Amino acid sequence: MNISGIDYTGLFDWLKKEDLKSWSDVLSKSLPLNLNVSRWGDLPFWQSSLDELPTIKGTKYNVDSTVSINCNKNITTSEIEKIESCLMNLHPWRKGPFSLFNIQIDSEWRSNLKWNRLSKHISSLKDKTVLDVGCGNGYYLHHMFKSGAKRVLGIDPSVKFVYQFYAIKKYIEGNIPIDIIPLKDDDLPNNTDIFETVFSMGVLSHRKSPIKHLKNLKKMIKPGGQLVLETLVINDVGSKALEPNGRYAKMRNVWKIPTPNLLNEWLHDSGFINLKTIDISPTTINEQRTTDWMKFESLADFLDPNDHTKTIEGYPAPTRIIITANSNRHL
Repeated sequence: MNISGIDYTGLFDWLKKEDLKSWSDVLSKSLPLNLNVSRWGDLPFWQSSLDELPTIKGTKYNVDSTVSINCNKNITTSEIEKIESCLMNLHPWRKGPFSLFNIQIDSEWRSNLKWNRLSKHISSLKDKTVLDVGCGNGYYLHHMFKSGAKRVLGIDPSVKFVYQFYAIKKYIEGNIPIDIIPLKDDDLPNNTDIFETVFSMGVLSHRKSPIKHLKNLKKMIKPGGQLVLETLVINDVGSKALEPNGRYAKMRNVWKIPTPNLLNEWLHDSGFINLKTIDISPTTINEQRTTDWMKFESLADFLDPNDHTKTIEGYPAPTRIIITANSNRHL
């Protein structure tokens, strides 16, 4: 199935093989609606940027700190310039870094730092089916696949990020089993616990109902499977949450930021067990910053210029926690 220039054939073939008709039915209806110019006025421009990328054969795909694609043959200057122009048309690049034929996509987030913090502490992904909720342009999907996952699916409602992902995937030879669909967790079928590992990173604080989001995640996880959750917290004791009045770090859609204790309570109430805190770290301007590939404001603009422990509104500056948990078999 090809929708607005994106080839979902491999994904639908997998759904059919796994007899996941409820997923096929939902996606067959929702993807054409979400990948539609009536919803996204810039979609023809993003699609043309994807379509105009020159075809390069004999590529080599590597995943390290940088997700990179190279080629043994000589690529012409005009091809390089065209690739860079098409990729820049998809600005801003939030997650990365990526490198295509020595074009360095220096993204806003140095996402490799987060992956380094969590990758050694999660259950093995070998031969597992993995879901990444709020995956952005799919940087982490490449790491999940290279860690041995047999099928990786990302969901993110921002269609431009979906096109960024398929611009990268265009140059990976073979139909590797990773895809992104432009949906939210609320849009997915109910009671289809088909994933052994589910990631939710940077999403929870943007949900009006954090418990609903956590319960949605649990529906997707096989009994006993693992959740990897990363989110904003207020690094304080007790069970309480910051509910910003207006914006938080210039973001309009931050609803509740819990303390670690309250977050643990939310997870228990949502049916998760074996909670383990991997990391609690403040976000630094070394990890999140403005670059040539993300020219808008970034963390340095969101903090009090005289006190980086506070946001520009006077709230505690962003601190993020990573927690692993298992889906309770009995709930």
